[in-house]
Amino acid sequence: MQKLVIYNHGKDSIPWGEKPLALAAVAKRHDFQFISPDYQAGNDPDWRVKQLLAMDLSAYRDIVLVGSSMGAYVITVASEVIKPKGLFMIAPAFYLPGYQRTEFNPHAEHIEVFHGWQDDIVPPEHAWRFCRQHRARLHMLDADHRLLSILPIMADAFDRFLSNCAA
Repeated sequence: MQKLVIYNHGKDSIPWGEKPLALAAVAKRHDFQFISPDYQAGNDPDWRVKQLLAMDLSAYRDIVLVGSSMGAYVITVASEVIKPKGLFMIAPAFYLPGYQRTEFNPHAEHIEVFHGWQDDIVPPEHAWRFCRQHRARLHMLDADHRLLSILPIMADAFDRFLSNCAA
């Protein structure tokens, strides 16, 4: 049985941008396979959840789901079925108009969230609300929605996160 990280990109993002490339390098050091599905064919978050749940993950022992913005919504909803070791979220798109779910029941041993104080897409208080309710570790940093300015800090935290998920 192998270990797997699945990166889920945001609404207007691509599967292999700067964030997934940086996190894939970290995952490789921990002997995790890393995949990043292409969801560009649809911007409906619940369609993306169905796409993720349709993947055959039976060959993997430890699964970690990573999501950026809409991708964080996708992994949180899918975690109820997949039951991953960890959820690593970047500027999660929670409690927004047009999203079917407003209540969440994440199922993971480890949950960590990064959000920017300068985020003008998803208000920082949405991350705070989710983390408070689910006792998740929250990192609030001086960054915008994309969080590229703090990518090295996030990659270091992801390194520690994978160590905890593999323990």
